[in-house]
Amino acid sequence: MVKSEALHDLFSSGLEKFLSVYPTDSLYAPIHYLLNISGKRIRPLLALSVCEAEGSTIDKAMPVAVAVELFHNFTLMHDDIMDCAPLRRGQSTVHKKFGENAAILSGDAMFSLAFTSLEKSPQGSLREVLKVFNRTARQVCEGQQSDMEFEEQDKVTIDDYLEMIRLKTSVLLAASCALGAISAGATPERVELWYRYGEKMGLAFQIQDDILDTFGNALKTGKKVGGDIAAEKKTFIWLYTQQKGALSPHFLSQLHGQEKIEKVRDAMREVGADVAAQKKMNVYADEAISALSELGLDPEKREIFAGLVSSVMKRSS
Repeated sequence: MVKSEALHDLFSSGLEKFLSVYPTDSLYAPIHYLLNISGKRIRPLLALSVCEAEGSTIDKAMPVAVAVELFHNFTLMHDDIMDCAPLRRGQSTVHKKFGENAAILSGDAMFSLAFTSLEKSPQGSLREVLKVFNRTARQVCEGQQSDMEFEEQDKVTIDDYLEMIRLKTSVLLAASCALGAISAGATPERVELWYRYGEKMGLAFQIQDDILDTFGNALKTGKKVGGDIAAEKKTFIWLYTQQKGALSPHFLSQLHGQEKIEKVRDAMREVGADVAAQKKMNVYADEAISALSELGLDPEKREIFAGLVSSVMKRSS
């Protein structure tokens, strides 16, 4: 298989070629800006890697790879507005740099461009590609809606949260894998196994994201650490700590600013929320590996995809 560095370069070239017909100013300026901020691009690389693992050529999956990257960044552009986030990957968010109206409109344009890319999918797979992509786009919106509603709800369970992150984050990783397999002409059974692999890895990815936001290093994450605590965001870590009775309204009402972040973080550690989150992440990682095993890949390919799961768990940004 193509090595990850080379695959990253191939995708970057494919994305650049796709975007080259669109100007770098006005409506498209925020799009070029956001896509030029370096990221791991795990979703498009999954689509390309799965397509190759299924015995096809990378170019077959380039349209879906570009589409999932465009869609993912569209969601980031709009999510950052809703979250009032000042930074993305260590740089100013689009709405901070260009204004909220520009971020909303350019995000809409980016969503449209994703479908423009999908038009170039192999003709025999286009119907199924659109089916998976449209379902995924809807589910991501459902997840974001639940995330916003949780802010106003007092009784949110850990199960509620896990379903929310499955929709908001995990299904796009799952779809990236499935779309790569579909582009290669894989059977429905294999597409489903690839979907399950990506879904479970995505859940592990989000739990690790929660851990990094609460306990990470801002210099490595590129984001303000403790933002979830400051916003009293109902993450797995927050809900676990709340279940243990360590986040009473009285306790929280006495805390503000950096002191709040530090005191709540201490409370989370005291009840073992950090350990519980790590264990939950490990469960999802094991389930991803189980799906991978059922695919019966040759050892070299299996090692590559197992390594992706491991890298998600060990990432620091």
